[in-house]
Amino acid sequence: MLNPNVKLNSKLFDTDVEQQPIRKGFGEGLVIAGDQDKNVVGLCADLTESTQMHLFAKKYPERFVQVGVAEQNLVTVASGMAAMGKIPFTSSYAMFSPGRNWEQIRTTIAYNDVPVKIVGSHAGISVGPDGGTHQAIEDIAIMRVLPNMVLLSPCDAIEAKKATLAAAKNGKPTYIRLAREKTPIITTEETPFEIGKAQIFFSPPMTAQVGIVATGALVHKAIVAAQNFAEKGIAIKVLNISSIRPLDFEAIKDLAREAGAIVSVEEHQVVGGLGSAVAEVLAQNHPAPMELIGVHDKFGQSGTPEELIEHYGMGVSHIEAAVERVIKRK
Repeated sequence: MLNPNVKLNSKLFDTDVEQQPIRKGFGEGLVIAGDQDKNVVGLCADLTESTQMHLFAKKYPERFVQVGVAEQNLVTVASGMAAMGKIPFTSSYAMFSPGRNWEQIRTTIAYNDVPVKIVGSHAGISVGPDGGTHQAIEDIAIMRVLPNMVLLSPCDAIEAKKATLAAAKNGKPTYIRLAREKTPIITTEETPFEIGKAQIFFSPPMTAQVGIVATGALVHKAIVAAQNFAEKGIAIKVLNISSIRPLDFEAIKDLAREAGAIVSVEEHQVVGGLGSAVAEVLAQNHPAPMELIGVHDKFGQSGTPEELIEHYGMGVSHIEAAVERVIKRK
């Protein structure tokens, strides 16, 4: 059952549930952040409409820089602006930023601990027909390893707006991971959001038999899987991880203690991603059987978003199968 304490969308399971691209929430949030603080500036690598930064550029053209197709310059210019007191948001496809310019992010932003916000849009295989070269499924791994870096992975457009506003105020290097396709609106304006805190989104009244830990665009599929199990009398809790770094250790430990088994769900390589982060917590604090849903040591390919989600084993049926496997291992 949906957790009433976090005030989720009551129409979440309806066939006509509203859907929006997660990146749209970033664009709207950046405009609000700009309204609230004149030091907020935007820089883009020639993808303003794709990343939704065009909304900010239109309202605040004097605070927007079109860097062009030069991702290394994108973040180094931003690091200099941050050193002078600005709060720069940079945007591009995640495959190019942080993919192409990781060394510049490491050395000019993370090493110097300056508050540049790196927004990687079109992350995951759901970019679809753009193909494997444009499908960033390694970005969580390369960003969560950086000292000083905050890593946010919102589950819907509303949470992306909140993540953007929080990042504008946190004073830290921050990576925000965004999906391209429309996804169901899970949260509401009243749903709590805090960097470093996870939220239980689906919580049956009885003790959970498995805990699902999910992030980003696949959170909705995790909730649907949990609802399907609830209809069979099997209790599954779903923990939404919108903040991968800092990670909510206590929420993960509490879920592992209650359920005794964990399934991680992410649109990313299982190596180095959310699943790895959760496994690190369990190994050090509460070892438990675990299954990892994500891409398993493969590159992406062209196809429709939903075809690719199914092909790479990240659909609702695959989450359900992982839950059944991990129950047998308890």
